Order: sequence, then structure tokens, then C-alpha cells
Amino acid sequence: MFFKVIQEMMAESGFAALDWRNCLMILIAFILVYLAVVKQFEPLLLLPIAFGMFLANLPLAGLMAEAQEGQPWYTAGVLRIIYSGIKSNLFPCLIFMGVGAMTDFGPLIANPISLLLGAAAQLGIYMAFTFANLTGLFTPQEAASIGIIGGADGPTSIFIANNLAPHLTAPIAVAAYSYMALIPLIQPPIMRALTTKEERQIKMGQLRKVSKIEKVIFPILVVLFCSLLLPSVAPLLGMLMLGNLFRESGVVDRLSNTAQNELVNIVTIMLGTTVGATANGEIFLRTQTIAIIVMGLCAFAFSTAGGVLLGKLLCKLTGGKINPLIGSAGVSAVPMAARVAQVEGAKANPTNYLLMHAMGPNVAGVIGSAVAAGYFMLLFK
Repeated sequence: MFFKVIQEMMAESGFAALDWRNCLMILIAFILVYLAVVKQFEPLLLLPIAFGMFLANLPLAGLMAEAQEGQPWYTAGVLRIIYSGIKSNLFPCLIFMGVGAMTDFGPLIANPISLLLGAAAQLGIYMAFTFANLTGLFTPQEAASIGIIGGADGPTSIFIANNLAPHLTAPIAVAAYSYMALIPLIQPPIMRALTTKEERQIKMGQLRKVSKIEKVIFPILVVLFCSLLLPSVAPLLGMLMLGNLFRESGVVDRLSNTAQNELVNIVTIMLGTTVGATANGEIFLRTQTIAIIVMGLCAFAFSTAGGVLLGKLLCKLTGGKINPLIGSAGVSAVPMAARVAQVEGAKANPTNYLLMHAMGPNVAGVIGSAVAAGYFMLLFK
């Protein structure tokens, strides 16, 4: 009798429903946990993604289950309910507010040439878009959504996928956020391959001091110009610049601190976990999904290369005053990409301090990827 009960229990357990796809995705989740905990590759982002992936591949747990037809929304799995914050674009906009509140736009204002580096680092967006179109596997709307992965901007990738290719939001979000978290692993080999040691050793002069009035006016002007030019980017850029205005106005410290800390931390937990939870083995290990992951990686590599190569050109034109490494920070991952440029510069020259210089292209990349998303939406929506 006892063994019969055990046999029945095992037959109805998750062990019986476990298949190779779940096992493979759980293994990938464990590798990502290792990278987050041991290697410390952006653990604030990678750890919730990895654990969400792990949870979603536990058979019969139903954490991402849809509400059954005719049943109220709250009968869905708990992670599926939280995921509605991604599908509604609420989480991407709130993340942008937090990023704006945490980011000093001073380096970009002090060195406007950073805008060129930020623009060059969007190369991967257009390369991936073109390639996805040429394969014939994707519609222009799907190709545009895939291309945005090259900007290394998770919120923008989710935003455009929700608008142009909602059925691809899950793999695009996983690819975008995974590559953002793995920047310390992906970018350095490309940076070293495209630059000489002498170029990496270049020390850049101190940036000019930016006045408070410049910092207050800048976010207002950016939103005004970009939103009038491409109205579809107003939700993202509006929240980004609102957060920055909280920071720079100096009169709403409580709001600024909340946006920088409690708000962005809470949203990061929910967004990261549910993004990872979309990587269910049964739907994720498909040819189309794997193609998106591969093209996203290629897009990210091209974006990094585009920024570095323009950095090399500007280095020559300025007589060696610009370190090409800061061009890699033109991808939108703030401040991860800027930190990678700092680390690589310090390896070549321990007295090198590139972080503030790299923040200019980094901020420009956020604006550039949002503008690229707005352009695609203008064309294809």
C-alpha cells in the first residue's frame, strides 16, 4: 500500500512531467546563476532573470500559466500576473524613470561629440534588421523588433516588441536583458580586437563643469524635440527625462531617491524574474527563437564594433585626444557599458579614468536606441 501511494505520487509529480527541454533550460539557468554569483556579471539583473528561468521550467508549477477562458485574471499564475507589467509597457517606462534619476547627463552635455559615438553604436540595430529581413523568416515588424536588441536596451526592446510584434516579446526580452547582463563577457574581446594597446592607453582630459541650468534645460529640450519628431517615443523618453529632472532640479530629493532606489529595485525584481520566466523550454527551444537569440548577439557585437570604430576615427581626427574604448559605451546599457570601458582602459593604463567620458556615449546610446525604435514604429506600425 505504501509503495502504491509513493508510485501514484511520483506519477503525478513534476518528475514525471520533466522532459529534456525543461532540463536544458534549468541547466542554462544554473549557468546564469553561476555567472551572476561567482563571476558577478551584473548580478542585480542576471540573478532574477536566471531564477525566473528556473522557476518557469519547473513542470506543473503553473507559475506562468494563463487564466483559463471564462476565469478572472487573478486565477493566472503569479508570475503571469506580474508579467502584465511588461506587456502593458509599465515596467519599461518605470525602469527608464529610475535610469534617468540615477544618471548624470553632464558628460554628454560637456562633450556633445558623444552623440556621434552613441549614434555609431546603434549600427547593430540596422544590421540585424536588414539581416532578419533578408532571411525571409520574419516580417518587417518582427525584424525591427529583433534589431533593437542591438541597442542593448531592455526597456526599449520590450516597448517596440509590444507594439510591433507582441508574439515575440518573450524571446526578444530574454535576449536583450541577457546580453545587457553579459556585457562584461561579450564586449571586451571585441574592444581589444579592434584597438591597439597604445589606443587603449590614451588618457582623456578633464571634462568642463556643466552648470545646473544646463542640466535642467537639457531633459526638457530632448523630450520636446524627440517627441515632436517621433511621438511614439514620448512614453520612454518622457519617463527617462522626468527621472533626470527629479535628480537635477534639486527640489524633489525624496522623489529622486525613491526613483533611484526603492522604485527601480522593486521593478527590477519583478521585470527580471518575469523576463526570465518567459524562457520556458517548451516554447523557447524553437528555430525561430534560437534565430532571434543569435541575431541579437550579432546585433550587439556590431553595435559595439560600430562605436569603437568611430572612436578610432575620432582619435585620429583629434590627434589622439579620444580613447576609442569609450565608443563601446555607446550601447544603451547604463552604466554597465561605461564600466566595461573603464575596466579595459585601466587594464592598459592603471592611471586611466574613462568612466565619466564613457558615460557621454552611454547616455547618447539610450536616446539613440529610443529614437531608432520611434523610427521603426513610424515606418511599420
